[in-house]
Amino acid sequence: MPSADTPEPAATPPTRTPPARTPAPAADAPHERSPHAQARAARAPHSQSAPRPQAARVGAVPALELRGVTAGYPGRAPVVRDVSLTIGAGESVALLGPSGCGKSTLARVVALLHRPASGEVVLSGTPATGWRYRASRAQRTSVGVVFQQPRAAADPRLSLADLIAEPLRATKAVRRGDRGAVAERVLPLAERVGLTPDLLARRPHEVSDGQLQRACVARALVLGPSLLICDEMTAMLDASTTAALVAVVEGYRAESGAALLAVGHDRPLLARWCSRVHDHASLGA
Repeated sequence: MPSADTPEPAATPPTRTPPARTPAPAADAPHERSPHAQARAARAPHSQSAPRPQAARVGAVPALELRGVTAGYPGRAPVVRDVSLTIGAGESVALLGPSGCGKSTLARVVALLHRPASGEVVLSGTPATGWRYRASRAQRTSVGVVFQQPRAAADPRLSLADLIAEPLRATKAVRRGDRGAVAERVLPLAERVGLTPDLLARRPHEVSDGQLQRACVARALVLGPSLLICDEMTAMLDASTTAALVAVVEGYRAESGAALLAVGHDRPLLARWCSRVHDHASLGA
């Protein structure tokens, strides 16, 4: 290419070469919530590519029923009081509320990770009788959960591939040492959430929050749950990663018929994502 000081031939108009584009930073790079990303995030719920909410399947057994659930922590007043809620099979329902209102505690009750003080949790027509490792295997594997803070929810010793495969080993869904069976389940999900093979070999401290949350979404889907709980799943992500992960969740739901409980404080996003939005304060006493 001629230098800036080289004159062009008089008879030929100069050909303008567009300046080379500087590659944009990856959507999953650290410090994702820049001012520009926040501005895009505010507009994202209204984009044309946002998913359409799905209604419950008529006549099917509800995916979830909460009946008068009260929950809290020892030595404190209950943060959840007498909450009742029904989510139909295949339905997407949002739980909206500010930080500290108890919505995440309720999500943990639904996921069988926190025992309520009173009330009943019914999953696909079957009342829950145990929590955490005392829950039945069928009920534990029927619920997939994605938490707000991926670093708090990930074992720092595991690679991303092992993180995604963790539920398979914990529930003995594959034979011990059968790497081929694990790879058959993990690799397609990793590709689906946008994780490349080189990222799968890294540990949580070697990837960004967005990349780690992608692995956590894949982990939530690896057992094929019939109910997904997304507890502030996108709160720490930029607009493009938020859109990508919502699309992954909705793609899975369209294929499997799974129901969704999305917990958060972003009303525009939840209203665009879900068929019903409930204010947390309106559900209980």
